[in-house]
Amino acid sequence: MIYDRELDLSQVLSSIFLFGPRMTGKTKLLEKIPSNRYFDLLDPDLELRFRSNPKLFWEEVSVLQPKSKIVVDEIQRLPVLLDYIQMGIEKYEHQFFLSGSSARKLKRGSANLLGGRALEFHLHPLTVFELGKEFYLHNALRFGTLPRISLFLKEKREEAVHLLKSYYTIYLKEEIQAEALVRQLDTFQRFFEVAAQANGQMIEYANISRECSVAPSTVKEYYQILEDTLVGRFVWPFNRSERKKARPKFYFFDCGVVRAIQGRLTSDPSPEETGILFETWFMNELFRIKDYLNKEHKISLWREERWEVDVLIEGSKGPLLAFEIKSGKQIKNETSLKAFRARFKEVPLYIVSLQDEHSRNLGHDMTLLPWKKALDLYRNFR
Repeated sequence: MIYDRELDLSQVLSSIFLFGPRMTGKTKLLEKIPSNRYFDLLDPDLELRFRSNPKLFWEEVSVLQPKSKIVVDEIQRLPVLLDYIQMGIEKYEHQFFLSGSSARKLKRGSANLLGGRALEFHLHPLTVFELGKEFYLHNALRFGTLPRISLFLKEKREEAVHLLKSYYTIYLKEEIQAEALVRQLDTFQRFFEVAAQANGQMIEYANISRECSVAPSTVKEYYQILEDTLVGRFVWPFNRSERKKARPKFYFFDCGVVRAIQGRLTSDPSPEETGILFETWFMNELFRIKDYLNKEHKISLWREERWEVDVLIEGSKGPLLAFEIKSGKQIKNETSLKAFRARFKEVPLYIVSLQDEHSRNLGHDMTLLPWKKALDLYRNFR
């Protein structure tokens, strides 16, 4: 079965970069494009040939008819090709579809990013909308929603677990070691495991520094590598003027992957773990909706003094709505919620519930919503 994805590239007229973590289905999406030429840089022979002589790529591209559609899968493996790709756009009006599981080498090196001639899209694990009737929240929290994992869960659960366990090893080998992103792989590996344990929590750089026996500056650099290689994202506090001092949270991109790194795949999540996983999944789902529907919001958290609310959706003129995510039956954050309500009297505040099936008015201008209704609310929010 091939899932219908929310991201549709068939009507795009410009060249594009398609970024996404490993196994999110970038290649499957690109295979749907009626291309005139397809270059897969995961092919070791092809990569070696172009690495030895990048001009060979130009020789193959330049003989195609003008305005050809050309796919280059895993472009970050050979950023030098971008110079020839820009030439192809300018001289022959070719349309290029470029994919990558890491934006780091392209954005942080001297790579030519096509001078704004290419649009940028992001592909994520499967959404609730994409899975439809096959979506089960328990599976999403325990195993994540990578497309191949979702397929294997139906008939080959053991293979799904094995594949998730291998994700960690392959990531270290192909994204970190092969691209020479760090000097000491064993140190980064230790950090990676510690970061997974701290998923969804406020980053304590000093504590992680001591646990990994590296400088706090190295911890910050390693976290940036995680974000640049698309395995997670920072969520920053709302007050931008205090951003240099503020500590963000960091969420891994998929619950199954983070549980694999934590070594927890073979057991059901505990109630405490379920809370973090539900928050991680819901946050990621918001970002997926934001990307796929091209919403220009900022997604942050609200923190002042000792108070905190999980999600703040910001527009160009300020906060638009807020979500507090809860997995248990009791609301344990009432003081923070009341503080938020006093600070932002006009901003709608919703409690996103894992367990409740019906909406409820909680007083103090707060509404409890089942998670599905909360996602629908944001999906339709303008």
